[in-house]
Amino acid sequence: MLPCVCRLQPILVLLSSVFWTRGENCPATCQCPDPHTVDCSGRGLTRLPEEIPLDVRRLLLADNWIPRIPSDFLVLYSDLVYLDLRNNTLSCIEPGTLSTSSRLVFLDLGSNNLTEIPKGTFGESRSLIKLRLGNNPYLSMVNEDAFLGLTSLRELELERNALSTLKVGALSQLPSLRVVRLEGNPWVCNCNFANLFEWLTENSHKLPNGVEGMECSLPMDGRRVSLTQLSKDSFRECQATLTLTDLLIIIFSGISVSVVAIMTSFFLASTVHCFQRWSKGAKGDEEDSEE
Repeated sequence: MLPCVCRLQPILVLLSSVFWTRGENCPATCQCPDPHTVDCSGRGLTRLPEEIPLDVRRLLLADNWIPRIPSDFLVLYSDLVYLDLRNNTLSCIEPGTLSTSSRLVFLDLGSNNLTEIPKGTFGESRSLIKLRLGNNPYLSMVNEDAFLGLTSLRELELERNALSTLKVGALSQLPSLRVVRLEGNPWVCNCNFANLFEWLTENSHKLPNGVEGMECSLPMDGRRVSLTQLSKDSFRECQATLTLTDLLIIIFSGISVSVVAIMTSFFLASTVHCFQRWSKGAKGDEEDSEE
């Protein structure tokens, strides 16, 4: 027995050192089931835990009361691939906060208090595959370039927010998109929704429940209708609707044409006047020469 114990002793020492190091590096209020996972879910945290191992790959912070993420938080965690921040009290994500997370594959910001997703929120996280932004009851604005640079994004969740409209460019610039969830938002079937409706009908295969699972409110009476009851003809009036930009262009073009016409008329009148004076002068010279 003794020789066997002697042979196993180096292995036992190594294993004990590994477990001791794991417990030593794990934040006091969290659990670390493996060397690269830190689980701080449901700990009642009001801020991000301290002393998170620098080589963490999976960071679980769901079901807490965390109100913000410092803009430099992810600078040191270059190996992070999975970040779960659902069901906290986040109201905004500062631009640039996620720009250093080059290896991040999964990000869950659902069930928070986000109000908008501005341009540059995610930097160019080209490795990001799944992004969850659903169940943010105050999220009413998503910038058209909010997801710019997310070339690997396959799944985007924006369900059950406060979105009444969404620029098509926010979705069309995602070349790898396979699944998008948009149901449960207070969409309004007005002219601002027309382009999105066309995109949804053409990409209904990317919606888990198709267009059957989406509704919008009619602008006349606020009645909710399924998108299956609408067609392109429902937005026929929008084709003749001019935006403020269109009106300004028309007005400016009209003024420009008027100015050019006035200048041209003035030039022609001056030319005719000069020609008449020249003709009279030439005729007078001829009469003088005859005398």
